[in-house]
Amino acid sequence: MKELRLLRFMVLVCILMIPILIILFLRNFSTNTYSIPVLYEAGIEDPYQECDYEEGVQHVIPSFSFYAQDSSKVGTQEMMGKITIVDFFFTSCPSICPVMSTEMERVQDAFRDEGDVQIFSISLDPEYDTPAVLAEYASIHGADPKKWYFLNGPREQTYSLARCGFVLPAVDGGRNPDDFVHSDKFVLVDGDGRIRGYYSGTNREGVDQLILETKILLYGRK
Repeated sequence: MKELRLLRFMVLVCILMIPILIILFLRNFSTNTYSIPVLYEAGIEDPYQECDYEEGVQHVIPSFSFYAQDSSKVGTQEMMGKITIVDFFFTSCPSICPVMSTEMERVQDAFRDEGDVQIFSISLDPEYDTPAVLAEYASIHGADPKKWYFLNGPREQTYSLARCGFVLPAVDGGRNPDDFVHSDKFVLVDGDGRIRGYYSGTNREGVDQLILETKILLYGRK
């Protein structure tokens, strides 16, 4: 009888020791190797000569300053020192934009209390998407005006910024919303203006990865 009790006691001790041994192993024999790459460190190839890239130099987002939904000026100056998540859209988009904006709501919710994370949604139809129109669209999606900025800028500069700055496809559709061509990607940009990743804004798993990698960038700085 004593032997049975001793055996049970030893089994219980072994079970209780397993979590401790795992923690000690992870602490002493493993390291966190999850890192977020810096894209375009050696510059960007430009086979069609559409952009003025500097060869062999780290690519950063070029200078811009657009109007937000409250008519304030927002751009690269406000990106410095902060993590910025960027997408290109337009309010009359009949296809992927509503899904992208709904997914971006999840991104906002994940970082609502983090002042060092912000969102830029840049309109590809600036003539129609005035600050007033963008303000109404922002309200529909519950955008915090100090967190999620909907931006309107000159058309030519906007398309150059999409193609040459954020390295995303963008084709002007003119008066027909169905003729616009743009990416569904959310772009993760660090506080130095460097692109750190692209994520599908129409795919829940892609947005989950964006949220995770944004947290890694954010907490790695603290």
